[in-house]
Amino acid sequence: MTNSWRNPLYLWDVENAVEELPTGDYVSPQDIWDKTRGSRVPMLPVGRLRYYYKWPGHGGALWSRLRYWPTRRRMLNIRGEYNAKTMRREKTIVDKRPIWWLLGLVAFALAPLVIPGDMANTLLTAGATFAIYAAINLCWMLIIGTAGIYSLATYAVVGAAAFGSAYLSIQYGVPWYALPFIGAVIGLVAGLFIAIPAIRLDGFYYALLTIGLNELCRVYTLQSKLFGSSTGGLYGADTYIPQNWNQQSQSLLAYYVCFILMMMALCLYRLINGRRIGRILRMAPEKREAFAEATGVDYRRARIQVFVISSIALGFIGGFYSAHYRGVAFSIFSFDTVLLGLAMLVIGGLGRAEGAVVGTAIVVFLDKVLIFLGPIRLLIIGLIMLGAVLFLRGGLFGIKAQFRAWRDKKKSERRSTRAEKGGEMLPEEATETKNKDLLYWRRYDKMQRDYLKALISPELIAEHERSPLGQHSEALERLLLYFRRAPQADKYAITVVEPFKAYRIVALSGHRGVAPRVVEDKIYASQNDAYHGVFLRRVQDLLES
Repeated sequence: MTNSWRNPLYLWDVENAVEELPTGDYVSPQDIWDKTRGSRVPMLPVGRLRYYYKWPGHGGALWSRLRYWPTRRRMLNIRGEYNAKTMRREKTIVDKRPIWWLLGLVAFALAPLVIPGDMANTLLTAGATFAIYAAINLCWMLIIGTAGIYSLATYAVVGAAAFGSAYLSIQYGVPWYALPFIGAVIGLVAGLFIAIPAIRLDGFYYALLTIGLNELCRVYTLQSKLFGSSTGGLYGADTYIPQNWNQQSQSLLAYYVCFILMMMALCLYRLINGRRIGRILRMAPEKREAFAEATGVDYRRARIQVFVISSIALGFIGGFYSAHYRGVAFSIFSFDTVLLGLAMLVIGGLGRAEGAVVGTAIVVFLDKVLIFLGPIRLLIIGLIMLGAVLFLRGGLFGIKAQFRAWRDKKKSERRSTRAEKGGEMLPEEATETKNKDLLYWRRYDKMQRDYLKALISPELIAEHERSPLGQHSEALERLLLYFRRAPQADKYAITVVEPFKAYRIVALSGHRGVAPRVVEDKIYASQNDAYHGVFLRRVQDLLES
C-alpha cells in the first residue's frame, strides 16, 4: 500500500488540482530531533580543573616585592583576583616550584638522620656522588639550556682541572683548599680555548668537535707517564676529609660538603639564568641571531660569556673532585661517563635546573645504589633515557605541560561533539555572538536540514524531473520551500542564453550592481530542464552541508 498526500487546494476548486498525490514514507521530525541531539562521538570525562588553595584578602603585593637576591625572580608568584561567585578577593600561589625546591633540599639535608645503619655508608657515598654530579650537570645545563651551545666537553673541562690540581698537590704539596681555585683557573683557560670554535661552529658539528676533544684528553692522559699511565690515574692528593676519623664520620662530612657544593652550583645557575644575561639568551634563543642583533643584543657575546663562566665553575668542581677523592682516574674522560651525564639531563629535561637535579638522582641511584644488579642497571638507564626521548618532549618535568596539552586537545574534541549535538557554534563562538537568536536559528536550521536529508529519495528526484513546476507531494513541497527561503547570496537561478532554446545556471551575488556568476558551462535546452538542474545542485549542496 502506497502512502498518499491529500491536496488542500482541491477543496478550493483550484484549476488542475488533484485530490491525492503519492508521497514517500513518513519520517517523524521527532526521530530526527533525537538523532541530532544524540552524540555520535563517545564523550569521556577527561581532565579536571586546576586546583589552587585560595586565601582570602589581597596580600599579593608583599610577595611580589620579595625576590631572590641578586636576581629578579620572585620568592612566590602570588596572584590576586576577584571571585565573581563568592564576591570577594582571593589570592593563589601560581608557581609552586620554590616550595618543592625548599622541601627537597630540606629532605636531602635531613636524610642522614633517618638512613638505616647497615646502609649508611652506601647511601652517604651515593649522596655525595649525586651532589657532585648534580653540580656538574647544573653548570652543563647553563651551557646547553641557557646558552644553547651543544657542548659535550663538560667532563673534559672537569677532568683537566682535576688532573691539573691533583698533579700540583702530589708534586708540590698544594693544600686541598687551594685545589678548587687552581681548577677554576684551568677551567677558565680550557673554556676560552673551547669557546673559540663556538663562534664559527654550531649544533651537530660543534658537538662532534667537543666529543673529539674529550676523547683526545682521555687518550693523552692514558698514555702519559706524568699523569699516571701505569697506575690508572693520579692518586695521593690532599683532601679535606680527616684520615683519623671513622668511616661513617668521613662519609657524613663528605655528604654535607658535597651538598654545599651543589647549593653553590644552584646559586650560580639562578644568578646566570635569572639575571640580564640569562634573559637576553631566553629572549633570543638559537636560530634568532638576526632578531637579537636587531634589538641591540650581542647574542654571540652573551653565549660565550655564559660558556666561559660555566667552564670556570666546572674547573672549580674539578679541583674539588680531586680533593674529595684524593685524586682522579682516567674514567672521567670516558665516553661512558659522558653518556651517563647526557642521560641525567635528558631524563630530567633540558633547560630546567630541577630536571638536572632529579635526572642525576635517578641515574646515580640506579648506578651506585643498585650496584648488585650488575650490568643490567645500565640497560635500565638506557631504556629510561630512550623512553624519555620517544614519549616525553621535555623530560620528566615536561610531563605536566605535555599532559595539559593532551587534556586541552581532548577538551576541544568534546567541544566539537557538543557542536555536533546542538548546533554549528562552538561554546567560545556562542559566548562572543551578540545576537543570541542567531545561535538558536542555526540550531533549528541544522535540525531542519537533517530532516530534509531524510526525505530525499530517487522517487522524489524523479517526481521533480517529471514536473518541476506545479503541485507536488508533501515531501517535495517541504524541500522546495526550504530552497526558496535561502538567502540571495550564492542562490542558484537560471539565465536565458537564447529565448526558448538555451538556458544556463548562475549564482546570484546578493549585492546590488554586482552581476551573477556563471556556475557551469552546460546549456539546457528547455526551461524545465534548467529548473531541474538547479534543483539537483541544491540537493547536492544540502547533502554535503
